[in-house]
Order: sequence, then structure tokens, then C-alpha cells
Amino acid sequence: MPTARKIVDAHHHLWDLDACHYPWLMAKGVKRFFGDPTPIQKNYLVADLRDDARDFELEASVHIQVGVAPGDEVKETDWLQRTADSEYLPSAIVAYCDLERAEAPQVIASHMRYPGVRGIRQIIGRSDAEDAQTGSAHLISDPIWQDNLEMLGELGLSFDLQLTPGQVTGVVEILADIPATPIALCHCGSPWDQSTEGLASWRAGLRLLAALPNVYCKISGLGMFNHNWEVDDIRPIVESCIEIFGADRAMFGSNFPVDKLHADYTRVWRAYEAISVGLSETEQQQLFGDTARAFYGIDLARAFAPANSSD
Repeated sequence: MPTARKIVDAHHHLWDLDACHYPWLMAKGVKRFFGDPTPIQKNYLVADLRDDARDFELEASVHIQVGVAPGDEVKETDWLQRTADSEYLPSAIVAYCDLERAEAPQVIASHMRYPGVRGIRQIIGRSDAEDAQTGSAHLISDPIWQDNLEMLGELGLSFDLQLTPGQVTGVVEILADIPATPIALCHCGSPWDQSTEGLASWRAGLRLLAALPNVYCKISGLGMFNHNWEVDDIRPIVESCIEIFGADRAMFGSNFPVDKLHADYTRVWRAYEAISVGLSETEQQQLFGDTARAFYGIDLARAFAPANSSD
């Protein structure tokens, strides 16, 4: 039997419906931009992630904030840290903070009491339809939001950036002024329009982002934009991300359990393997783990041996 590939999942979620309040997981019958969430509106814990990843050696993982109710932001981090202390995953926590609020520095300070916290995510773009309803796109024009984004870098934290292609130009202008804040672009920059013209425009946006040395790319979440994807459908997207950012600034993630709506864990990671097979061993190691470890400051010396135990 071949040795299981070692991976670091650079983008996943966990939730315990008894630990925090997640409004979108409670909202029944409401379809989202990524599909119908009904099958995942239940607990998703470390044991579930390990089971999904059973065909691989999951060395480490990065948890990305889920969407808890206002006021539960630090409560989510507290639960995740206790989970990490007992379950050895997640290895890094990207927490939530509303950066346009004046009290954001105090919320961030509360998050930073937990050793697993590495960064903050506040989504500025999901899909044009949802963004029109939520108004999240206005964040990038808020000077308080911009100041707090800069503050993250001063505190040694990163920012996970989820946007839509139409927002890239405006965001690049802001990021160019805050080179000390490391940025992880979520989900390949959301390639919604996968027509020839749409992908050309998306690539142009990627090049603008990649020109900023503090911006990295997470290759993840592609099932949200194409629910019935095949390897050849996502190949040009994955290859473009690697070509434009380089393997040393790109990393693979599952976006589970959200992408579990459209493919199982093994299919997602086997697709990454198939697409990256022609790269050097060093480049593959970067994509499957080294880049994420470096970006999020993951120390494998913390020992994740219990992940492989049979107890």
C-alpha cells in the first residue's frame, strides 16, 4: 500500500451547535451562494474532519471563522482553542472581527489571548447576489476598516481575504499601502465567471494581487463556483494560481465541510495531486503543506501523533 500523502489543510471549518450560535446553520430552507446547506447543518468536529481525511496524513490544519452570531466571536475562538488543546487540531485559528467597529482593537486583543490565533477573516465578497443583500462590499471604503486592517500586521496577525473579482482593483489599492499585513486570498479569488472572458478577467485580477509580495493564494472552495466540477474543469484555475503566485505563495485547502456538499475530501485532494503531478517535489511540498506552515506559523514540533493513534 502506498504511503499516504502528508497534507496541511489550509482552509477548513469546524462547528459545534452547542458551543456557539451560528445563524446560517440554524436558518432552514435558505439556499446560499455555495448551494443548499441542509446536509451540513449539523455538528462538524475534528473527528469528522479526520474521518473525511482518512486517505491522507493530516499533519496540521487551519480553521477559518465560520459565521457565528455577533458577540460569539471570542466564544468561537475559546472553543477552538480548547478543541486544539485536546484534539491536536486545528493547528492555527483565523478568527472573526468586525474591523469597521471602533472596538475592533479590543476584540482582537481578546482573540490574541489564545495561542492558536494567527489571523482574522472578515468576508468582503461572497457573490454579487448575496453581497447586494448584506452590503459587505462597503467595508473596503471604510477608513476605520482600513486602519484596523493595517493594525493586524503591526500585531503580527494576518488577514484572510475573501472577495469577488470585481472588487480586486479597489482592494489592491488598499493593500499596497499596508505591506506589513500578510494576506491570504481565499478560494482562488472566487472565479465565478468561468467563461473564457471571465477567466481572463479573473487572471488579470490575480496578477494585480500577486504583484504585492505580502499576498498569498489559497487554492480551495472551487466546488462553490462549480457544483459539478471535474478535474479538467478546475485544472486551469489551479494551474493559473500556481503560475501567477508560485508554489511558495500558494497552498491547498479543502473548504470542508462546505465543499463536502459537492465532492468528498479524497476527490478534492486527488484532484490537487493530479493537477500538480508535473511540478517538482519541492513545489508539491510547498503546495501541500510548507507554504501553509510558513504563512500561519504552524510548528509541527507540537506533535500531532495522537492524530494517528488508535486509542
